[in-house]
Amino acid sequence: MQKKKNKHGLWKRLRFKYHISATNENTLEEIWGARFSIFSGIVAVLIFAFVLIGLTATIIIATPIRYYLPGYLDAEVRGEALRAALRIDSLEQEMKYQDLYISNIRDILSGNISIDSIGDFSDTIRIAANDPMLGKTDREQAFVQKYEDEEKYNLSALSSSSPSSGEAFIFFKPVRGAVHRGFDAVKGDLGVGITIQKKENVSSIFDGTVIYDGYDLNSEYVIQIQHNNGFVSVYKNNTILLKKTGDKVKTGEAISIIDIDSETKNNSLYMELWYRGNAVDPEEFITFN
Repeated sequence: MQKKKNKHGLWKRLRFKYHISATNENTLEEIWGARFSIFSGIVAVLIFAFVLIGLTATIIIATPIRYYLPGYLDAEVRGEALRAALRIDSLEQEMKYQDLYISNIRDILSGNISIDSIGDFSDTIRIAANDPMLGKTDREQAFVQKYEDEEKYNLSALSSSSPSSGEAFIFFKPVRGAVHRGFDAVKGDLGVGITIQKKENVSSIFDGTVIYDGYDLNSEYVIQIQHNNGFVSVYKNNTILLKKTGDKVKTGEAISIIDIDSETKNNSLYMELWYRGNAVDPEEFITFN
């Protein structure tokens, strides 16, 4: 009974109404007055606190103020910085090509070197698809159409499960570096190890679609690409992946980054090349040095 009485008395004190008023000292007229209880005051304080917290969170999330908070990591800003770094790297490479081109033209005009002595300094040769010099004549088109009609149902024209030495495949070099670990299927080495000297972009060797991206305890970040010519390329020991499963990639497009300053101190890209389920030696198709 005593506990119930104390509980009832506490609730009564919380609900007890107080009156606060402001009075004119000269006329004793009440200018402002308000009635409240301890319970209503607690409820008002809690509502004000929730409103203040919600308003503060909304301002931080919806305005650039969040960029000034210590320890805040915005994925959008990080992605934009990475894309900007890649663009700067591409522009720097293009500037080197332009400088070399201008230097060669200057030497030719001055008579220091002959035209035939200038070699190609790019990894690949890019030719516009609509170049009029590459167009087929009517005679060539008729020959191609006749050949295709004759060989359409020739089963002997189908390729085998592995690429023959007569087939020509032109691949882009995935990364700048030297091969320190060769292909040896007998020992279980189904790819090649390429040593790098600094942070490098890893490029796709051919057009295709990313069919896997993930992390492995032994191979760190791994990405696999199914190419349009029947090959599958696998890139292991990456530090950052720039593409995800389902993305379309072009020849020479950056797909990942490998950094020798990572926690694992890895300085080697391990690459495998597969053709219709069989591992092949990448050095037979790609010039690394």
